[in-house]
Amino acid sequence: MLGSLAHLPTSGTQVIASSGGFLIEPGIGLMIWTLLVFGATMFLLSKLAFPRISDALGRRQKAIEDSIDTAERTRVEAEQILAEYRERLKEARAQSDEIVQRARQASEAHEHEAKERGQEILAEAARRAERDIEAASKSALDDIRREVANLTIMATEKVTRKTLTDADQRRLVEEALGELDFSGISSGAQQN
Repeated sequence: MLGSLAHLPTSGTQVIASSGGFLIEPGIGLMIWTLLVFGATMFLLSKLAFPRISDALGRRQKAIEDSIDTAERTRVEAEQILAEYRERLKEARAQSDEIVQRARQASEAHEHEAKERGQEILAEAARRAERDIEAASKSALDDIRREVANLTIMATEKVTRKTLTDADQRRLVEEALGELDFSGISSGAQQN
């Protein structure tokens, strides 16, 4: 394109330069007015807009810093609460283990007591049964002695054909009982 412009006649070059020359050649008046308008705009902006923008940016910066500080405090508090929670959880676990251990010990103690009490009850029942057996044995032996005495008296009366006096009856019963061995009967009853 420049090559084609070079071949143009000089009169055409003046046309191009005169039509776009104000852009290439600086005009002093235009520059002064541009600088005055720019200065006035900067003055107005510095008096009206920049302080407000600066205040808004300051407030925004302060709000962000406050948010960061609050977030940091919250994080520290959360870590403290978490540490306290973990400590309490550890204590609660220790207490629950202790409670379980005490419950086990108590149950073992109750079980031991129950066994001992059961053994005592069984021993008492066995002693009571022995006393009952002994009483029943004595009662049975007494019944046998009376029966033997009655049979002896009856047999003697039949053999002698006379009625015996009370003294004779007692003497005969004691002799008959003395000849009988009841110790084997009573020990046999106690062994059963």
